[in-house]
Amino acid sequence: MSKYHLPKGASADGAYDLAITPESAGWGHSGLRILTLGPGEAHSLSTADSEILVLPLNGGCTVTVEGGPFSLHGRSDVFASATDFAYLPPASEALISSAAGGTFALPSARTEQGGLSARYGPKEAVPVELRGAGACSRQVNNYCLPGTFDADQLLVCEVLTPGGNWSSYPPHKHDEARVGADGSPVESELEEIYYFEVRGEHGFGYQRVYGTPDRPIEVFAEVRSGDAVLIPHGWHGPSIAAPGYDLYYLNVMAGPGQDRAWLICDDPAHGWVRTTWESQDVDDRLPFDAKETD
Repeated sequence: MSKYHLPKGASADGAYDLAITPESAGWGHSGLRILTLGPGEAHSLSTADSEILVLPLNGGCTVTVEGGPFSLHGRSDVFASATDFAYLPPASEALISSAAGGTFALPSARTEQGGLSARYGPKEAVPVELRGAGACSRQVNNYCLPGTFDADQLLVCEVLTPGGNWSSYPPHKHDEARVGADGSPVESELEEIYYFEVRGEHGFGYQRVYGTPDRPIEVFAEVRSGDAVLIPHGWHGPSIAAPGYDLYYLNVMAGPGQDRAWLICDDPAHGWVRTTWESQDVDDRLPFDAKETD
């Protein structure tokens, strides 16, 4: 088993189905925990030196915190729609309670900044983007990115890929702070976590990560619901949804830069693929939430 591929249950810890910390990942900033609550259960959470989102994967909850409480309606599952969420700043004490039960992602970023307050993020304010075309069509729910929701270091989005399609493609990286010839930033340094769900009892997909001669890394993992992949550096992509099985992944990113930015660099061998999208239509199975309500 690659140390970068964490199958479901391999990193469970106490109340958490998945527990990735900067220490366990061997890096400095990004983290993710997955919490499942039964009907009527609650969980106490201390954010310590990190900022955290409470992001329902299924079910709803109430987040009781200074500046709250926040009632999160949530959703039936990750393919049904985007969801509302709550932001918790560093040094917060929170209680997450769920009357009907559910599963909740807790993406986090270690930060020394602080200064933001606990806030509610309404579902209606989440930008939903259709990216790519043809067999590279996917849906991106942009929860907590520059320009969509304020945070210190944390970057969070979801990608939903119809069965048979490729996403996170062309392969790209964001593992060094670089500027272009004109001095403007062209790449940011970010650690990244992919957390996967697959629609269908036997559903699966694949995730590819590969490095450079100076910084080698090699991952080609079959992923199923509850799995995670760590990306400390290197090119990552494609994320492949097997035919017949829609693929979801939650992206969590953070890094050392004081300017919160998501700047990527395509693998030069494959970047040309983007030009082919101009002559193709977006997959008509997207967006997922529209199809759910037809």
